[in-house]
Amino acid sequence: MHKDYFPLPFINQILDKLAGHENYCFLDVFGSSYDNCLKNLELVQACCEDTNLVLNWEKCHFMVQEGIVLGHRVSKKEIEVEEAKVEAIEKLPPPISIKGAHNFLGHTSFYRRFIKDFSKITNPLCRLLEKDATFKFDDACLKAFEELKLKLVYVPVIVAPNLSLPFELMCDAIDIVIGQRNNKVFNSIYYTSNTLTDA
Repeated sequence: MHKDYFPLPFINQILDKLAGHENYCFLDVFGSSYDNCLKNLELVQACCEDTNLVLNWEKCHFMVQEGIVLGHRVSKKEIEVEEAKVEAIEKLPPPISIKGAHNFLGHTSFYRRFIKDFSKITNPLCRLLEKDATFKFDDACLKAFEELKLKLVYVPVIVAPNLSLPFELMCDAIDIVIGQRNNKVFNSIYYTSNTLTDA
């Protein structure tokens, strides 16, 4: 039997493609202008009618200038973390088990592109997840936990890439910042951070 594969794009690619447009229809349609957005919406509507697809009206928002996609607020100018997600992370108590630490890191890693030095900050928490490690939530873990929450509570914002401007890349051994200058002001587009092994 032949399988149909429909690989999903990475969330960051979806967000970068969505951000920076004037109008959105939260039904997987967007446009660089009002007329373009309306044209795309008509195409989607025709497909829905042809296939007898019924849409949930509570989840459909038409011709808006910003909205929530995959836990992120997108608009013409920027991408930011959805405030409801930030509030949920803010209320999380410190983990008391490996599973709790794993869940917390999972929640925060979803927003790692917004957090400079993510891997440096999470290092004490990541050590809790190492094979055969005993769970000891010490002061270093608590500090990392609180710092991650703090960085997300102040709702970080990054700009959508502007393909007409040159990109700047700043890096050291484990951290990379991608950004662009607009009127001599550097705007971050993406933070990436990796942990190196001993090798």
